[in-house]
Amino acid sequence: MTGKERAALRSQAHHLEPVINVGKESLTPEVTAAIDEVLEARELIKIGVLKNCMDDPHEIAETVAARTNSSVIQVMGKKITLYRYNKKKHSGK
Repeated sequence: MTGKERAALRSQAHHLEPVINVGKESLTPEVTAAIDEVLEARELIKIGVLKNCMDDPHEIAETVAARTNSSVIQVMGKKITLYRYNKKKHSGK
């Protein structure tokens, strides 16, 4: 992904609110599955990392991206922006 593509996605995500929050249990299989489902539906999402989560947001972002085959667009504070292209959504069907 190029810098321009990443910047455009950051711009699109600016107004988004987190749709999933990662809490003290961190990345459970259920949280990862929920993120995967939301990415399938929306392509571009924000994830919030709650204060009671002791893991680093950057590490969470990389782990989630690897598990869901998505791209980390941005990690700002405790907010993670992810993107995954959905072929079905763009095929016109």
